[in-house]
Amino acid sequence: MESFEAEVVVIGAGAVGLAVARRLSLSGLDTLVLEKNAHIGMETSARNSEVIHAGIYYPQGSLKARLCVEGKRLLYDFCTAHGVPHKRLGKLIVGQAGQEAQLAAIAKAASGNGVDDLKPLSGADIAALEPGVTAACGLFSPSTGIIDSHQYMLALLGDLTLVRGADVRAIRPQQDGWSLHIKSEGEEIALQARLVVNAAGLWAQNVASRIEGLRDIPPLFLAKGNYAGLSGKSPFRHLVYPIPEPGGLGVHVTLDMGGRARFGPNVEWLASNDPAQIDYTVAPDVAQKFVPVIASYWPRVKTEMLAPDYSGVRPKLSGPGQPNADFRIDGPQMHGLPGLVNLFGIESPGLTASLAIADHVAGLLV
Repeated sequence: MESFEAEVVVIGAGAVGLAVARRLSLSGLDTLVLEKNAHIGMETSARNSEVIHAGIYYPQGSLKARLCVEGKRLLYDFCTAHGVPHKRLGKLIVGQAGQEAQLAAIAKAASGNGVDDLKPLSGADIAALEPGVTAACGLFSPSTGIIDSHQYMLALLGDLTLVRGADVRAIRPQQDGWSLHIKSEGEEIALQARLVVNAAGLWAQNVASRIEGLRDIPPLFLAKGNYAGLSGKSPFRHLVYPIPEPGGLGVHVTLDMGGRARFGPNVEWLASNDPAQIDYTVAPDVAQKFVPVIASYWPRVKTEMLAPDYSGVRPKLSGPGQPNADFRIDGPQMHGLPGLVNLFGIESPGLTASLAIADHVAGLLV
């Protein structure tokens, strides 16, 4: 068995894992990233809306609220400095008659989180911004945008050392750090590290179960989100969101960097909470399911205009009918194991918050 050493090992090469690894590397620590897949960001980071969120919806004082707002600022600066494609398009949150109180509650929550740039919209304002959208009232978020998540992850990767196809079998505490047993391309590898960060996303609980001495591992709930692509040229200039639904933000309009429009995601709770059992296939009837929802704010939609696109799965810490859980970023003060941080439930707005999450993790370790 070959043996290697690193000061820091980060498990998981999605956006958050790469951001954490970059931050620790910039602190002068010899950092190694382990990824079980063949490429970076193949799961949650590659299967989302690629939206830079403003920080509107999350409970005041939560990690999601604080890290999203701070992460948004850091992310726009990072994209500008590193040439990562992005656009600050702005977002409309639209409501129908009778939903005024829900919009007011959203605006109040946003203000409590430090997002003070939301603008109330009348039905006429909405029609002027998006002529095809029909709504009675709304809010405009000018700081919401979109990003090319793959180019962002490549920029984060930079000169970091990445080991792909790395399956972490066991993590054991030692007097001066951690011993990791890795299997990569059929070879057994022993790895010694002073600091370990579990940023394995969908697999964070699975990795945590292999850490000797770790007691408190939260349950995992998997919520699939499906997307439908719009054929032809997009009529939208902004992102358009309905009022949020339990477990998600509703079937909304997002745009990619090329201007192509897609609708989604919905919330489909999976029967199995084993990430190995995930089927990312989008059902052929997704258009029929989405059309009635989309028609509430874009009446022109027709079933034949939509086609199954892609799907992603959120690693959630709360299940159906439960309030949305916050991120859990467990450092030594929480679990009592020096030099270890576990990141659980890093769903949306994890991409937006990634650089702020990285600073938070560094603060727990360095």
